[in-house]
Amino acid sequence: MRHDANLTAARPSFVRHLECSLTGEIYPADQRHGLSAAGRPLLVRYDLDGARAALSATVLAQRPRDLWRWRELLPVRDAADIVSLGEQDTPIVPLPRVAARLGAAELLVKDEGRLPTGSFKARGLVMAISMAKALGVRVIAMPTNGNAGAAAAAYARRADMEAVIFCPADTPEINVREIAAQGARVYRVDGLIDECGKLVAEGAKRRGWYDLSTLKEPYRIEGKKTMGLELAEQLDWRLPDMIFYPTGGGTGLIGMWKAFDELEALGLIGPERPRMVAVQAAGCAPIVRAFESGARHATRWEDAHTVAAGIRVPQAVGDFLILDAVRASGGFAIAVEDAAIEAAVAEAGRADGLLLCPEGGATLAAYELALARGLARREDRVLLFNCATGLKYPLPDAGRPLAKAGPIDWDAL
Repeated sequence: MRHDANLTAARPSFVRHLECSLTGEIYPADQRHGLSAAGRPLLVRYDLDGARAALSATVLAQRPRDLWRWRELLPVRDAADIVSLGEQDTPIVPLPRVAARLGAAELLVKDEGRLPTGSFKARGLVMAISMAKALGVRVIAMPTNGNAGAAAAAYARRADMEAVIFCPADTPEINVREIAAQGARVYRVDGLIDECGKLVAEGAKRRGWYDLSTLKEPYRIEGKKTMGLELAEQLDWRLPDMIFYPTGGGTGLIGMWKAFDELEALGLIGPERPRMVAVQAAGCAPIVRAFESGARHATRWEDAHTVAAGIRVPQAVGDFLILDAVRASGGFAIAVEDAAIEAAVAEAGRADGLLLCPEGGATLAAYELALARGLARREDRVLLFNCATGLKYPLPDAGRPLAKAGPIDWDAL
């Protein structure tokens, strides 16, 4: 099979319609949509009986290992609309030394930093931009804490679209420069990501931009759900006991939960599900607060702050979907301090050679905290998500000076 067969071959589409995630109201496919009339995310629904007849474990095993191998469960109907920068499967990497210290049986990391633009945002944005292309969109806009804007800029340029990106003023400099280097207009805003989102919404009204904010269009979630599809196949169709997911807007957690239901409908997995754990930073934990209070919706978190910029989301439009998935799975939401995040990043790098991003570090810190609180069992098979390459973030300067011309104490080296 050709290396690009998933991108070029004609394959059947099983998209049926879109559905309001809150009310169940039906919306037609193949039209531009934002939120539903109820102001909530729309979900893509498929003819899963038809997909089951077309897609099997054997068929999947014969295809090139990239995101587009799941075409029958994705919204892009025509291969000509696919916009790709090479979205290969990401590896699942064990942390044996960290696991040994914690007394854990199996501790795994799905390393999303191997994707184009270095983060899992590529999954959602490649799908959103491909669908925008199919729908005739010429200008997209979105708010970002960094990585999503970089992915949007790259895929929009690939699709010959304009991209307008708004980010908080303290967004990591590397992200801002990366967004601009890939052809987008990027603006630093004196506010948080939800305030950037308000500017995008206003610009969409005034300028006709297509708003790609998290869950405010239906297709980023379809790209993110490929994390769940992919990890199920990688683990021989046996899902982990627990998944720790860094949760800001929560698109990936919601998407994976949707993916597991679709895989069961296709007969590829059974009814067993992982316990889903929404990981947030102590300085921005609206989902944790809502979970602990028993609320279905999360109120805005004021004065949000954390070193893990990707999960600094004061309010998520899909809050109830995150909480529903966490509760239905028997999981929980947990917050970790910045110091614990930084310590986890340092340990994973020193002990097992895997450089986590701060958001990935938050999942490791959360797992250790969950063990201490009796929320996780050491015999569980646990999967953590590292959502971006750690190379995008500031690293401590640990280099030691050495004068080549002076006397060198070789015993001290």
